[in-house]
Amino acid sequence: VSTQSTGYIFLVIGTIMTFLLQSSSVFTSTLTPLVGIGVISLERMYPLTLGSNIGTTTTSMLAAMASDPASRQEAIQIAVCHLLFNIFGILVFFPIPFTRKLPLAGAKFLGTTTAKYRWFAIVYLLLVFLLLPLTLLGLSLISTALLLVVVGIGFLLVLIVVTLHLIQIHAPQWLPAVLKNWYFLPEWMRSLRPLDRVLSAVLGKLPCCKSLANITPNESAAAADGDMDHSNKNGQNVEHGGQTNANDVEKKTVIIDKTTTI
Repeated sequence: VSTQSTGYIFLVIGTIMTFLLQSSSVFTSTLTPLVGIGVISLERMYPLTLGSNIGTTTTSMLAAMASDPASRQEAIQIAVCHLLFNIFGILVFFPIPFTRKLPLAGAKFLGTTTAKYRWFAIVYLLLVFLLLPLTLLGLSLISTALLLVVVGIGFLLVLIVVTLHLIQIHAPQWLPAVLKNWYFLPEWMRSLRPLDRVLSAVLGKLPCCKSLANITPNESAAAADGDMDHSNKNGQNVEHGGQTNANDVEKKTVIIDKTTTI
């Protein structure tokens, strides 16, 4: 069985399992730690998750068919919309090899970033699922034109960044020297390190949130002292080694002189 065919089999399995559990959250939450410990690969979990998105629509379909006869037609229409929305999303992001790589690359990026910055997962959830929707809702209530302008500017910036990043990777010779990397931007615009230093300093002082801080000031000072001690030891070793080499050279010179005299 080919890898692509196996992906469709896993998609069907995800659909059936979610239908039996009647909860996509339970199904995906069970798989997540298995991926974390390496039992299931991310590439295998991807079609299982997509299948769960289809299986979860059966809940709304069953609820719609059991609704009041007066509103059953509208309820079924909503349930079918839910089903078709998920199906078309799968058709966009699974059968096409290029688009299939996008969610996987995004998942790997978010996982790597969260492993490096422990607070990132919480900030990401608050930003994407709370602050961003509330901001868009507020802009839509103020003015539809304002919302379109802000969204258009944001989309344009994302397009420019993605295009420039792809050129930096695949054709850097097309770019001037200043645009071949992102170091022309301030650090806070190209790295999470400044934000990490601030959040780690704040979270490190809170008993409930110390686990989210990457390193405490004492640990940082100890690490710096350790690096300095290591550097000093290396310097002493180099100095001692230099003296030893010099002594060896002198001894060899004396031996050669004695040999010449004999």
